[in-house]
Amino acid sequence: MELRKLRQLIQLVEQSGITELEITEGNDQVRITRASPAPALQHYTVGAAPYASAPAAAAAPLAAAAAEAKTDDKNVQKSPMVGTCYLTPSPDAKPFVSVGQQVQAGDTLCIIEAMKLMNEIEAERSGTVTAIFASHGQPVEFGEAMFAID
Repeated sequence: MELRKLRQLIQLVEQSGITELEITEGNDQVRITRASPAPALQHYTVGAAPYASAPAAAAAPLAAAAAEAKTDDKNVQKSPMVGTCYLTPSPDAKPFVSVGQQVQAGDTLCIIEAMKLMNEIEAERSGTVTAIFASHGQPVEFGEAMFAID
């Protein structure tokens, strides 16, 4: 196959957004693949975190709080879906909630992006946020503990 045709095929793959193209021409066979791009967010721009991530030493108290809160399952709010969790409404904004904050049932705790849709996750009960298990920008699973509210 001619180099000019190969370049055109590569350009076609890049412009169309497809991830794989396979062409057979006589005895020649060409397969062009590329990694799929990260999904573009519609309403939420992911950038550098507005605050430094916690060092490993700070993770120990969080893990202890998580273990303590998980023992009383009625106080744990779990993820209602699979997706990416965002604890802030935008990269430069403050978090929706923080540990020690009072929340009312229906207050927004975080956003979960699922299939390019932003879903506000609301508190199921009123109380004080005693632990946040979810991490900003990280995936969550259905039924995964996200917040403890006493």
